[in-house]
Order: sequence, then C-alpha cells, then structure tokens
Amino acid sequence: MVISCPCALVISVPLGYFGGIGGASRHGILIKGANYLEALTDIRTVVFDKTGTLTEGVFQVVEISPAKGYTESELLEIAARAEAHSLHPIAKSIREKYGKDVKVSDLTGLLSYEEVSGQGIRAFLSEKTVLVGKVELLEQAGIQIPSLTVDKRLGTNVYISVDGDYAGQLIISDQVKADSRETIIRLNQMGMRTVMLTGDNPAVAKAVAEELAVSEYYSDLMPEDKVSWLETLSQAKGQGKVAFVGDGINDAPVLTRADVGIAMGGLGSDAAIEAADVVIMEDQPSKLLEAIHIAQYTKKIIWQNIGFALGVKLLVILLATFGLATMWMAIFADEGVALLAILNAMRVRWYHSPKNSLPEATLSQVFKAGVR
Repeated sequence: MVISCPCALVISVPLGYFGGIGGASRHGILIKGANYLEALTDIRTVVFDKTGTLTEGVFQVVEISPAKGYTESELLEIAARAEAHSLHPIAKSIREKYGKDVKVSDLTGLLSYEEVSGQGIRAFLSEKTVLVGKVELLEQAGIQIPSLTVDKRLGTNVYISVDGDYAGQLIISDQVKADSRETIIRLNQMGMRTVMLTGDNPAVAKAVAEELAVSEYYSDLMPEDKVSWLETLSQAKGQGKVAFVGDGINDAPVLTRADVGIAMGGLGSDAAIEAADVVIMEDQPSKLLEAIHIAQYTKKIIWQNIGFALGVKLLVILLATFGLATMWMAIFADEGVALLAILNAMRVRWYHSPKNSLPEATLSQVFKAGVR
C-alpha cells in the first residue's frame, strides 16, 4: 500500500505544468492554462497576421497623389479630419503626417463618423460625405477611380473621395520587425507550415512574404475572411494544431477560433489580449519560439517524472513480491520519489530557451515548397 501510493504522479504532473507557466512568464509570455501549454507542443501550422505582428505597425505616409482640383495639403487635411476618431495605426500615421491639431467640429450629422470593418472610414465633413479607405469602399459607393499604377510603390494604398468624386490617394509604408524573418525561418526548419494573412494588396503581401520566407500568404482579406481561411487550415488532415498570432481588434474572432490564439500584448488591443490563449508581452515574434521550447521542455520533464515514478514503484513492488523490499524502500518509492519528481518539475521554472538550437537555413531550403 505504501509503495503504490500515487503521490509522485498526483503532485509532480500538475506541478510540472505550473512550473512551465511560471517559467514562460519569466520570459514575458503569459499562458492562460496548462491545456494551452500542452497544445503548444502539438502545433504544426502557425498563421500570422501581418500588421503589428510581423511588422512594426508604425506607418508613415510616403506619397500623396491628389486628383485634379486638390493640392497635397488639402488632400492630407481631408484624410486627417476624417480619421480624427480612428485608433487604427494607419489613421495615426495620417494625422502625424498632417502635423496639426485635428479639429473634429466639422463632423456633422447623426452618423458623422462610421468605421466600415476592414475597409475604412465614412465621415460627414463640412456637410460633405468623405470616404477614406480601400478601393472596395469607394467602388461600393459607385465612385469611379482613375486607372492608376496602384502598386508603383510598395505600401498600403488609402483612397479618398469627397461627395462622390475621387480626390486622390495616399501610400503608407510599414517596416518589418527585426526578428520576424529569423522566427519564420526557424519555424520552417522545425517542419511547421507558416502562413500570413493580410488585408493588404497582393503586391505588398508578396513582397513581405518573400522577405520573411513565409511559405504561404493570402491577401486582400476582410476580418471574416481570415476566420474562413483559419477554419480551412484547421480542417486539413494531418496538419496538427493551428496557432494564430495577431494583435488587432479585428483579430479577436480568429484568435478565438484557433487551437492556440497568441496575441502581441505590448501594442495589441484589449479585445485581442482577452481573446488570446497566450499573450506575448514584448511584441517580439521570436518569443513564439521560446514559448514552444518551454512547452516542449515542460512535456519532457513531465514524462521524465511519470517514467521515473512508475519505474521505481514497479521495481520495489517486484522486490516486495519476493520479500526483498524493506519499509525504507517502500517509503523511498512513495515519499522519496515524490520529492525527487517535485524537484525535477521545478527545473522548468528556471529554463532558458536555447537561442541557437536550430541551424541557420539557406534560401533554397526555405523555398523548397515555394511561396504561394
């Protein structure tokens, strides 16, 4: 009875998960439960949002192209005033480029301001209807856009119309985070499928995907389209669990739908952080690798405890069957093994992920499957 007491298993297994969660928090990674820590070891597909996740999310207006009848300063002022209430990074970049205090007193009407999900802004400015956003926003309003070389510069194209007439466009650029490429390459080397979902146009998405060595990318997506793509990826047979990494308020539904939702907590929206299962506090994509390493190490420690506990107990039970075991052996098989298992589980808390645990990949290795 003393030998067969399951103390070592009952204590060390949950303590191993608690240690893993505590160890991850020391690295700025908040994991909301042991089930999500376990799920990190089974991830085979990692889906990334682009803006604010793989890129800095710090936009700059790099080009202003007004239509006939408008100057650059007038077009920028219209866009800045229309975006006065928006918290989107693109809206902030427009206001920063404008460089003046934005007065919203000209917004009129009961519906003076409306955010069209995934498309842009509709505002009533000085008794005029102003649209600022994607080309689809203007096309749905029946506004004719002149044939332009849309992708002559890589960036996000923001189109503007005033009272049904095309007024011009802004081109806004973003910078890739320093550790995004290394993270993607290492995930590829680990045999994982890396996917990027973005609402940007195909030219921008392709350029970023090639720069980061992402194996697949899908562009021109609305928030609901991202959910559809994630469901498609999740239903693929033999692909394991799917993780989604995002930061924006529009990413909340996708984070909820993923097997493991991972939010960037530094600049991420409250909705994304609330919906996520794992929160990376430092906004570094490389922290995802640390989270996976910690989860794998935790699982390794737990299996060590299970194997050690069962092995010692079976050995002492076998000795007891032949009358060779003493009471002190039985106590060691119970209390001693439990203590050693607890000490082993505590190793997880002070674990440090090896930064160079994988060899560097060559471009030929990364692009074997090609970028789709």
